Amino acid sequence: MTARGRRALRAARLGPRDVLHVGSAGLRSRPLRVVLSALGIAIGIATMVAVVGISSSSKAQLLHELDELGTNMLVASPGEAMFSGEKVTLPRDAAGRTGRIDGVESVGATGDLERSVRRSEKIPKDETGGISVKASTEGLLKVLRGRMAHGSWFNAANSRYPSVVLGHVAAERLGIVAPGQQVWLDDRYFTVIGILDPLPLAPDIERSALTGWDASKQYLGFDGHPTSVYERSTDATVNGVRKLLAASIDPENPRNVQVTDPSAALQAKAATEGAFSTLLLGLGGIALLVGGVGVANTMIISVLERRYEIGLRRSLGATRGQIRVQFVTESLMLSGLGGAAGVALGAAATAAYALSGNLPWVVPPWAMAGGFAATLAIGTVAGLYPAVRAARLSPTLALHAT
Repeated sequence: MTARGRRALRAARLGPRDVLHVGSAGLRSRPLRVVLSALGIAIGIATMVAVVGISSSSKAQLLHELDELGTNMLVASPGEAMFSGEKVTLPRDAAGRTGRIDGVESVGATGDLERSVRRSEKIPKDETGGISVKASTEGLLKVLRGRMAHGSWFNAANSRYPSVVLGHVAAERLGIVAPGQQVWLDDRYFTVIGILDPLPLAPDIERSALTGWDASKQYLGFDGHPTSVYERSTDATVNGVRKLLAASIDPENPRNVQVTDPSAALQAKAATEGAFSTLLLGLGGIALLVGGVGVANTMIISVLERRYEIGLRRSLGATRGQIRVQFVTESLMLSGLGGAAGVALGAAATAAYALSGNLPWVVPPWAMAGGFAATLAIGTVAGLYPAVRAARLSPTLALHAT
């Protein structure tokens, strides 16, 4: 046979369009089986995308809060004496000493009061509802970057009279919804002049009833020693202020002053956000693996059911390589269909979670691209054995089997 004749017997090449056509033939003929097989892949990918998306959305919210609240606030509070273990107090002018440190922009202070606040004098004194009473300086709201939900904050006038500002948790527990109402504090009524918005950096303030510094001395027997001194410095000087704060407040015993960073908890939470997602990611991976097994099982059954088709194609000149490409393509299309549906479901689940929790919707592109790529990898692996098995069928045996 001449070289020209041998060239004439060579199998025709399959173009990309032909490959997609023959690869999708099996999917079009069995739509219900395709849906059920793709469902396992979709569940696995949806779980993985949703876990990453929800974690990323929560982290974005925390970082947004940190940007708004800042990481340049420090709190000084009394510690314990080194040797006696007794409770120490901060100097009465601790706030003033703090304000003289270079880089400090604003200062506020609170002082704990051994008093109880109730809705009325008819309520037993021991039913405090977990609400503490604190004296507060006028500069506290600015340091905390807080906002008033209702009413107004202390000023030079109202801080001298029996008035109170409630944290939003304290207001809920007391049943106060608007300024102008009164609460029973110690042995007299105080008028509520304001209710605070939530304060993520000061959860103790959220659960407190705050009274003016001068009014606390006059009506509640406050001794003037602050329990906590809050300061806000510039970002560039916060580390320097941290080193000087304790010594500035108590030069003789700086170790008796404890300095903390309220934003550290939020920073740690943002840094570790997603640590508990590992288990859910593992479960999503298991679901994806189960889906891959389902695809492989579907493809094997498809090979057994389509032996006549395979034999006919082999008789018409299809090579083993073309048969392998056909079934690998079919497996890839089946897995890709499940992967696309899974990515869409995961993104939708993340959107629903973000909407319900008033969070930003964040789904990292790498999560969607990685999830879809994983489905293609699963599809390739799941389709290899069925494709090889189909390619090994000889035309004679396939036709004889029918």
